[in-house]
Amino acid sequence: MATSDSLLRQRTSDDADVDRPKPKTDTTSYNNKARRQRRTGMARRGLRSLAIAVALPAALQLCFLGWANRAPSAHRPSSSWILQAVSVVSASLMGLCAWLVWAEGGFHQKPKALAFFLGYLGLSLAWDPIVFRVGAAWVGLLVSLAMFGALAGCSRIFKEVNPIAGDLVKLCLIWAGFVVSLNLKLLYW
Repeated sequence: MATSDSLLRQRTSDDADVDRPKPKTDTTSYNNKARRQRRTGMARRGLRSLAIAVALPAALQLCFLGWANRAPSAHRPSSSWILQAVSVVSASLMGLCAWLVWAEGGFHQKPKALAFFLGYLGLSLAWDPIVFRVGAAWVGLLVSLAMFGALAGCSRIFKEVNPIAGDLVKLCLIWAGFVVSLNLKLLYW
């Protein structure tokens, strides 16, 4: 049988707080404001790193194309501005793909991805001066085949880290396939 002391026990302040919801205080609104400021700061840093990742490869490509265009060359086709524009867009797209992989931590998980990306970037920078300034179509063919291989490696590894980045690299693979076919045309026609 229960005693009267255990049935008629007085409520303490801790027991009363369990039944009632706590009123909002200024500290919760301060915490929300601080959280919002942290998120805004992270978003700004993310946008800044995205802008750098897209603009840096494009700027490098433009610098190398400007250097290659300074000297007149008999090997340059009349519609080379289209080739140059697409190569700049391709470099920017690869920068976006690399940023997507970097944001997921993919370069730490798979260091080969960074090697393939930097390999592609270096080869794409070298292709235009080799083919159109120097006129070495055979060397240009080797460079374009290596560029295609680097992009295939990027596509395979990027897809494991971020499927969207892997799919976007396929657009650059199409461009690299066109570059290979252009080299073959320069060699055999």
